[in-house]
Amino acid sequence: MPSAKPRIFQQLLAECLGTAGLLCAVIGSGVMAERLAGGNPAVALLANTLVTVWALYVLIEMLGPVSGAHFNPLVTLVAWSKGQLAHTRPAQVALFFIVFQLLGAVLGAWLAHAMFGLPILQTSAQLRTGSGQWIAEAVATAGLVLVILRAPAGKASVLVACYIGAAYWCTASTSFANPAAVLGRMLSDSFAGIAPASAPGFVLAQCAGALVGLGLARLFETTPSLESTP
Repeated sequence: MPSAKPRIFQQLLAECLGTAGLLCAVIGSGVMAERLAGGNPAVALLANTLVTVWALYVLIEMLGPVSGAHFNPLVTLVAWSKGQLAHTRPAQVALFFIVFQLLGAVLGAWLAHAMFGLPILQTSAQLRTGSGQWIAEAVATAGLVLVILRAPAGKASVLVACYIGAAYWCTASTSFANPAAVLGRMLSDSFAGIAPASAPGFVLAQCAGALVGLGLARLFETTPSLESTP
């Protein structure tokens, strides 16, 4: 007997909890790493990277069967543009997904603060700006979208987690690649934070990168050859 399709409220809950878990992992590990690294930013970034990779893999494996494990408004928009939201009103569902992802990002930041005894409500003072940062975010997001769209069946969780881990170190921005992550990290004055003034540039670069990634994926799409047509 085939399993029942997840209901919309289950999918929205999965997107909210998944995004919250991701941001909690990113911010919480950043706080812990900063406290234990003895002022060594490389060690702190390494710890932050490993925790993010592990958390991302677990969250995608666990919640992917429920909602697709987008945890990212741009991934949701790409899925919608590709007709991958199997609902009678896909545009409305995409909007709900994005709202719950943003809510999850805020809750994840607040939960990390609560666990480490920090003020719940805060904003980051860490400026991240300049052409290098913006190009890095475009590259990181383009690569993420391309990996998601080209991942073989059953391999997305591993490939996405590995890609983000690599992009942490090979991009100048440490690969946010996610507007929801920008929101959550904007609300945390910690190692992983980003100042509100820097957020618009990151989001615009991410949007541009998502379009590039979508375009590259389309270049790799194939159509059945005439010889294979019955």
